Amino acid sequence: MKIAIDAMGGDHAPKEVILGVNKAARDFSDTEFVLFGDEEKIKTHLQPNERVTIIHTKDVIGPTDEPVRAVRRKKEASMVKMAQAVADKEADACISAGNTGALMAAGLFIVGRIKGIERPALAPTLPTLDGKGFLMLDLGANADAKPEHLLQYAWMGQIYAEKVRKIEKPRVALLNIGSEANKGNELTKKAFELLEQSDVNFVGNIEARELLEGHADVVVTDGFTGNVVLKAIEGTAASLFSMLKSTFTSSLKNKLAAGLIKSDLVELKNMMDYSEYGGAALFGLQAPVIKAHGSSNANAIYHAIRQARDIVMNDVSETIKSSVTEQKA
Repeated sequence: MKIAIDAMGGDHAPKEVILGVNKAARDFSDTEFVLFGDEEKIKTHLQPNERVTIIHTKDVIGPTDEPVRAVRRKKEASMVKMAQAVADKEADACISAGNTGALMAAGLFIVGRIKGIERPALAPTLPTLDGKGFLMLDLGANADAKPEHLLQYAWMGQIYAEKVRKIEKPRVALLNIGSEANKGNELTKKAFELLEQSDVNFVGNIEARELLEGHADVVVTDGFTGNVVLKAIEGTAASLFSMLKSTFTSSLKNKLAAGLIKSDLVELKNMMDYSEYGGAALFGLQAPVIKAHGSSNANAIYHAIRQARDIVMNDVSETIKSSVTEQKA
């Protein structure tokens, strides 16, 4: 197996990207890595390994670049060359922590969409209170969606949950403003009907306040709503831990108390860190494309690599292709 990686993508690239690759290269002896980026900068952090190759690239797609224009014009950029390696079947999957819009454009225009999938979906695994997590899609690949798109998201999410997360008969829910079937707008009402009539294990609507309670293994929604929910969860978690830190450092008494429960606080923070589950997979493409968080550290990159490897090993893309063919038949 070979995984292509944009070494220059992300807030802490290339250092944290390469440190994550170093750990993955040690742990996954059956996997080769192709790093795209500034060779001199990459070598500064890379531990020598015969399964790691560097392809020197001069250009980088930055966070402020207009996604589609950057992908079309910066042909020598690390992200574009990475995606091209997958399209040319020189790599089985690719990972970048860079510009999200550009990666989605590279996935669509270079890697290519699966025939029959109308809209690819961005899908991270988010944490739950029981530690099991749930897959949510779409979280921003497409701002708008039709009911048929949400049904396709449900197919793809169920396949991933079964094959990669090893969940037997995963529970699929529709994000809505109430649990009743008649709740929501035209999109959710029609999507509810389609999901109820489908062969996915549809368990009904789920409200945003229930997401972290573990009531579903897969949650589907449109990209606009999904992205708002994701950022609300991120912001709430960050604010909560900021308040806890402020409280525990406000007095000597509180500092002593914090020292006593330090390990519990670290465990709690790790439990709510969705980078432990990997990156956000872009489902609906010919091959796995993984978007790691822009602020990814070495651990997050490592888990994104583990996730890409699991998707390839479990033939998720091929299963989605065959599932679409069956549904269209």
